[in-house]
Amino acid sequence: MLMANPATLRNLVKRYETLRSAHAWLGTSESRRQLDDVSYTLCVTTGTRTVPDALAAAAAQLRAVPAGQHATVPAAVQLTA
Repeated sequence: MLMANPATLRNLVKRYETLRSAHAWLGTSESRRQLDDVSYTLCVTTGTRTVPDALAAAAAQLRAVPAGQHATVPAAVQLTA
């Protein structure tokens, strides 16, 4: 099974949580679109079909990262989801 870069996965989860809170607060069509986009990307990245499954898979993958292996996403890479 392919595994996402840990830094990318952490960023996706953080972005999902941030956008979920923003959408709960704002409730706009734009906040919904952004939340849908990051939800889709998180599911694709983890190979799952639902957000709860994606979050569980992300947590499991991140737990499997050896201690001290905290890769960062290079500055040139930006997540657009």
